[in-house]
Amino acid sequence: MYSLAVRSFLAGTVWLLSVCGPAAAAPPHEQALLDFRGDFDLAAVEVRGTNVTWHDGTLSLVTGHEHDWPGITLKAPQGHWDLSRFEYIALDVANAGSDGVEVSCRIDNPGADGVRNCITEKIGLKPGERKLLKVTLKGKIPETLRSKLFGMRGYPDGWSARGGIDVSNVTQLLVFVSKPTSDHVFEISHIRAGGLRPAAVPTDAEKLFPLIDRFGQFIHKDWPGKTRSVEDLARRRQEEAAELTAHPGPEGWNRYGGWHSGPQLEATRRFRVEKHRGKWWLVDPEGRLFWSHGTDCVHSTNGSTPITDRRHWFARLPRKDSPRDQFYGSSGWAPHGYYRGKSYETYNFTGANLLQKYGHDWKRQFAEISHRRLRSWGINTIANWSDPETYLLRKTPYVATISARSKELEGSTGYWGKFPDVFDPDFQQSLQRRMARQKETSAGDPWCIGYFVSNELSWGDELSLAVATLASPPDQAAKRVFVEDLKKKYDTIQRLNQAWGARHASWDALLQDTTPPDDKKAHHDLAAFYTRLAERYFQLCRQAVKQLDPEGLYLGCRFAWANDRAIRAAAKHCDVVSFNRYSRSVAEFNLPDGVDKPVVIGEFHFGALDRGMFHTGLVPVANQQQRAEAYQSYVRGALKNRFIVGTHWFQYGDQATTGRGDGENYQIGLLDICDTPYTETIQAVREVGYGMYRFRSKQ
Repeated sequence: MYSLAVRSFLAGTVWLLSVCGPAAAAPPHEQALLDFRGDFDLAAVEVRGTNVTWHDGTLSLVTGHEHDWPGITLKAPQGHWDLSRFEYIALDVANAGSDGVEVSCRIDNPGADGVRNCITEKIGLKPGERKLLKVTLKGKIPETLRSKLFGMRGYPDGWSARGGIDVSNVTQLLVFVSKPTSDHVFEISHIRAGGLRPAAVPTDAEKLFPLIDRFGQFIHKDWPGKTRSVEDLARRRQEEAAELTAHPGPEGWNRYGGWHSGPQLEATRRFRVEKHRGKWWLVDPEGRLFWSHGTDCVHSTNGSTPITDRRHWFARLPRKDSPRDQFYGSSGWAPHGYYRGKSYETYNFTGANLLQKYGHDWKRQFAEISHRRLRSWGINTIANWSDPETYLLRKTPYVATISARSKELEGSTGYWGKFPDVFDPDFQQSLQRRMARQKETSAGDPWCIGYFVSNELSWGDELSLAVATLASPPDQAAKRVFVEDLKKKYDTIQRLNQAWGARHASWDALLQDTTPPDDKKAHHDLAAFYTRLAERYFQLCRQAVKQLDPEGLYLGCRFAWANDRAIRAAAKHCDVVSFNRYSRSVAEFNLPDGVDKPVVIGEFHFGALDRGMFHTGLVPVANQQQRAEAYQSYVRGALKNRFIVGTHWFQYGDQATTGRGDGENYQIGLLDICDTPYTETIQAVREVGYGMYRFRSKQ
């Protein structure tokens, strides 16, 4: 009935600010919605599994744990609020209990059911902690444009294709906790709307289109640093050259970005991992402690976007016989969204802007300045998805990535696709073929830290892949292996039937059947096969890496979704276990009990909507200054963590304003689409990077 966000990267519309002491007086652009003082009527509060008291402008909630979503509903006093002038609803929340709590707030239109006609977000609070919860008022795409805007995750003016609401007709808000296992005590106060919206974006198609200028920027909004001419590009090139000269890089680093002024360990001429004084570290080829401060996607195609079916969105696309026509392309990659299953034409605004900024030699100059930038910013790693032509200049350590294209486990599902059938011979052969391409590039290269294999596989819960195997067709290699395991254990189908409460007529009938068993009765067998499958996956990946590059580090699969059984399998075979963690902090990140392995964060980011973009990315913040603060807090939290040996920001440059093939159009770059660094974020990156070794050594 009441919904939480499915996963942070699917929605993400809340940011939180720590507040010390009483809430400050409301600024003039805020409007109080509910004030728990004066003649407030406590009887008007709808309660679910919660005791509510009212005192001194505050509602105190004691939520039980017998209801799935204990909490309260607060209705608009006059039937609805018209919040079309505002950007968010905010409330102060304080945890008055002895345990941590996640508090959710849902904003409703008429007909809200927890999925439709509402927006839901949450924050976590430690005991005694007070925070500000802000829920962005994401409006629906106007009806006049609903069929004319597509292929993006975020839309102009904060409009949402799904999950948005009519901000002029907010009828109520809900405050609750989700499926608690114990009682919680927290307080809420000062519920208000705030953040005045800028000038309205045209809702008439004739006025809205074109909406993207020649540089790939939103036409209907201005912001500091917006590029308005080719002369702006030239001027910024000169300004940045002077800035990089003034900040060449951290003192005390060696050529790899290792801690030259720190401890001297054994030099093995390749990167390795070692525990030093209770903390895991990478060690560089010269034997210096190394912490991988990196960024993904160091390449010139971040701003590539589909133009098929929407050429009229773009002002002044170049003629096909112009110097910029080289940035037209084509693609068929779109695992989700409007372009899924289609071939489409693209245009790369980032590349076009680099040509206009650096001239005909732009590729070489972009690669060279990228290395200069990273060193100057205190970044010592070119991370995943980056351009080999850049990282093979061998001026900054890098990671490489490989993946297998083989038969899939048909019964499995996943956001990026099905899980591979690791028992099919083609899986191992595909890994070997893919790794063989590294023979003349990264294999044996002292600048190569190691290899990621695959990305964000859907590991599910600790039975899911075994269940998926049984749900697969009879010719599935994994299913045949599973059935053979069961034959060895039970000998006869009757004994299996007795253990599982099943009615299979024969072993062949089990092979033909795609109905999952009772997971409680079959739990032990399902869990055992899941472990076998997971360990085989990591074992074969490790073998493929080490066969060609014995000293190259195997960095794991970049878990986005994981369970302890999968993580334990990874720890058994990986040199470093990798996680993509889109969250506020990894300071408290931990591995399953008994597992002690180094960890690298393969992806994280923060984004805001104050510089012309349409989507914040997976972890939103209010503005560029808060983005910088969030970066600094995240990486310093990682530096405090004894397991973590690096963090890799996703990504080097903003995505296209109108989205890549799957619609992602996030403001997540260290650079905007015109190759201009975000000053606030770069300052934070530099401050963290220059001091990271001494900071970690003192924790």
